[in-house]
Amino acid sequence: MGRGRAKAKQVKVARQLKYNSGGTDLDRLRDELGVGEPDHNDDADDINDELADRYADYAEGYGPGDDDDGRTSGRR
Repeated sequence: MGRGRAKAKQVKVARQLKYNSGGTDLDRLRDELGVGEPDHNDDADDINDELADRYADYAEGYGPGDDDDGRTSGRR
């Protein structure tokens, strides 16, 4: 006979977990995952700058409409 009360309590706990789970400490999570600060992503900037410099040398050898197959780019 006491099943209704136990089920109601389970439903109440499930709703609390579903709708009130907002207390996440993002700084602690970041520390646990070993992720640095989001504003200090210098490694990605260095890699992008290096790639841009490397391919800028190749881009100088081509004109604005040159393709590898000899056709010019654009609509016909």
